[in-house]
This record gives sequence, C-alpha cells and structure tokens, in this order.
Amino acid sequence: MGYYLRQQRWATLLGGLVVLGLAAVLSTAVGSVPIPPGAIWRLLVGQLFPGGIPGDFPRSWAPILLQVRLPRVALAGVVGAALAVAGASYQGLFRNPLADPYLLGVAGGASVGASLALAFGLTLPFGLGATQVLAFAGALGAALAVYLLARVGRSAPVVTLLLAGVALGSLLTAVTSLILILSEDRAQIILAWLLGSFGTASWERVGTALPYMVPAALALLVSARLLNALQLGDEGALHLGIEIERLKFWLMVATTLLVAAAVSVSGLIGFVGLLIPHAVRLLWGPDYRFLLPMSALAGAIFLMAADTAARTLFPQAELPVGVVTAFCGAPFFLYLLRQRRKELGA
Repeated sequence: MGYYLRQQRWATLLGGLVVLGLAAVLSTAVGSVPIPPGAIWRLLVGQLFPGGIPGDFPRSWAPILLQVRLPRVALAGVVGAALAVAGASYQGLFRNPLADPYLLGVAGGASVGASLALAFGLTLPFGLGATQVLAFAGALGAALAVYLLARVGRSAPVVTLLLAGVALGSLLTAVTSLILILSEDRAQIILAWLLGSFGTASWERVGTALPYMVPAALALLVSARLLNALQLGDEGALHLGIEIERLKFWLMVATTLLVAAAVSVSGLIGFVGLLIPHAVRLLWGPDYRFLLPMSALAGAIFLMAADTAARTLFPQAELPVGVVTAFCGAPFFLYLLRQRRKELGA
C-alpha cells in the first residue's frame, strides 16, 4: 500500500509541475499585447543563440517577453509558492487550519516599514529598494517582538503567540492607517502596495527574494516529518523525543523569513496561505511530506492565475492582485468557518 501511495504522490507532483509549466506559458502569453505560446519558445531560443529574433515577429515582442511578462510571472510564482508553504507550516505549527502567514504580526510590520519608505520617499545606497528593505525588516521585527512578548520562561505557548500576534498586528495596522492619513499626497501609492501588486516586477526583485526564500523553504521541507509529529500534540511529540520549543522556534524563524521575503517584493496578498494548503489537505491528505511541496506548486499556479486575471479583467485599469485573491479566498474562508462550527457542534 505504501509503495502505491508513493507512486501516486510522485505522479501527482509530476502532474503539478506540468500544470505549473502550462500556467506559466499561458500567463506569459496573455496581456494587452498577446504573444502566441509557440512564439514564446521561439523568442527564447532566439535569445539563447545568435541571429536575433527567429521568424517574422514584431521587434516589440522580445522586450515585452523578457523584461515585463517573464519576470512578472516568475515573481508571482515564487511569491505564491512561498505564501502557500508558509501557510501550511503555520497551520501545522499551531494545529489550526485557519492559521495564515500573517498571523504573527508579519503583515502589520511589513505595512509599517513599507508605508514609511513610501511616505517619505526614502532611498538607500547600492541600488537597494527602501520599500522592500524596510518591509522585510518590519516583518521580521514584528515576528520577533511577538515571540518575545509571548515567551514565558523557556517556552512560548501557542495561545499566547496567537494573542500577542493579533494584538501587535492591530497596533501596527493602526500605525499604518495613521501614516496613510498624514501622507495624503502619497496615500494612493501606499494603498496600492498594501493591496499587493506585481506591476513593478523585475528580475532584480526575483533575485532579491530567492536567497531568503529558498533556504527557508528547504528548511521547512526537511522538517516535514517533524510537522507531522506535531499534529500528535505536544505530549505525543515529546514521547517521540522531539524538543518541542526548539522546533517551534526554528519553524517560526523559517516561516517568517519566507513570508517577509515574499511580502517585501509583492506587498500584502491575502488568502493564498490560507486557501491553498487547506485545499491541498482536503484533496490529498495531511501528510506534510507531500502537503508542503504540493502547496508550493498549487500556490504558484494560483497566484499566476490571479495576477493574470488582475491585469486582464479590466483593460482600462489593472486590479491589485490582492483584490482578486480576496474575492477567491473570502468565500472559502467563510466555508471553513462554517465547517469548524459544525465540527464543534455550534
């Protein structure tokens, strides 16, 4: 039975990779200037070998493909994968299917950092983006503050972490609102960042995020068996010889790093980390050895599709991608709440 289950999972992951490739091609092809999928491959080949653009394609297609579409699709993919993996990790860590990547005040910290950078037009040397750097620092700082506030002796109880995260997140949201009110001339720019967008995507942003995302995601994938053990409860995990508090701390570090890197390059994009892991769990079960990689694939596909919808639904104006994910995720969240009430007999 175990052999056939492994074969089925490998087949599912392979199918997910195929769907991811198709989603990337279709997202790249669709836009104000449509580029046929066949032309995309020929244009890429033309860039790898001398001779310029192969075929009779318009010269404008190459810069659109290489400098606009591909980096945008790539950034949407890596951010979607990061948020989905982070959501699955938080749900396992807190043993709560309603947990999401912004639970520990990460969103609030990132919002304050980015809002300050945008409100004051801050710049940094060496070509560093002040918005991305301060959002990243704010997210990590908020998560660290929550952990220190929730720590009791050598442990940080889950309930205390959740309460501290909610309280600090509310405070930081109020600070962001104050910055918006005091920065009327730049309020629209700040609001656009808060709603999430890939409109300014570039290869530099992809390169900025990956050095943080890849090690953090690998650390969580390696910890998949330990996340499975946590689902037995603290006592069950202790009987298996697991150092619970140390594991919780490092899972929080890796997950928060993943979320901070994603938020810093995309803005706040809600519901991906809640919707995708839960959908994968419903379809393929709760085993984190499979749940994490499948969530990464599904998250990348979902956010590519959401971003494509955001920039094509209304030709006259591009929607923030966070609006699209909210329209998809909010009904699902309400469904989850309804199911939880039924389980609790409410």
